[in-house]
Amino acid sequence: MRCPFCAHDDTQVKDSRPTEDNASIRRRRQCSSCGARFTTFERVQLREVVVVKSGERREPFERAKLEQSIALASRKRGIDQERLDQLISGIQRQVETSGEAEVPSARIGELVMEGLRQIDSVAYIRFASVYRDFSEARDFEEFAHTVQQAAKD
Repeated sequence: MRCPFCAHDDTQVKDSRPTEDNASIRRRRQCSSCGARFTTFERVQLREVVVVKSGERREPFERAKLEQSIALASRKRGIDQERLDQLISGIQRQVETSGEAEVPSARIGELVMEGLRQIDSVAYIRFASVYRDFSEARDFEEFAHTVQQAAKD
């Protein structure tokens, strides 16, 4: 593993342990050149999945993009990071085990919305505002109203 600080190729694993959700291995590493310590995570990747974007553009599925969009939607909401990690791992698992080599980005978006809806209504609305391309305050009002109605049922 290359050191992120000095780009030296030789690093040593000092500690390995499973993460709380047992979906990955956390490795604490140290660079033999500069002595810097850093953490890496090792996850199982079941298959290469291609995401089909709008306009039929294709790109490889990236967990980091999923993490970033969920983190942005749930920012300052006080949601436990372990719960978000479980959501992300669950979505990744569903995408990789779907049996499809290509997954529409809309399907991933729906999985994220369903997961956030169960965790936090504000994060759900934030994500939906970007995913569904809200352009006016009225769009937020209408969507928030549907969320409130669903919560009452």
